[in-house]
Amino acid sequence: MAQTSVGKVNVANSKLGSQGQRFLATGTSVGMRLWENEPPAEPKSTTRRDYETVGYVLCGRAELTVEDQIFKLEPGDSWVVPRGAAHRYTILEDFTAIEATAPPSEEQP
Repeated sequence: MAQTSVGKVNVANSKLGSQGQRFLATGTSVGMRLWENEPPAEPKSTTRRDYETVGYVLCGRAELTVEDQIFKLEPGDSWVVPRGAAHRYTILEDFTAIEATAPPSEEQP
């Protein structure tokens, strides 16, 4: 059955994830989240996810390693992490980005 409801999510009222991400609008096939003012840190652990991720950098800088490729992410850059790909992020300076995941990385209540 097709989704027929329309919704709106204000970031001030959005669910906060366990890693600091804010869950924004989520449909049946795609979900959006915000990573806001992530501070510089040691590289996050390498992981594989059961969803595809696309993202867009609003401000700051980070390094993304996907399998054996390294990408520098800066404002205006966008990226893709394929479903199941080994990847990790290293935040180099306060970093804000929007990501979309398909399927959604987490259901909204």
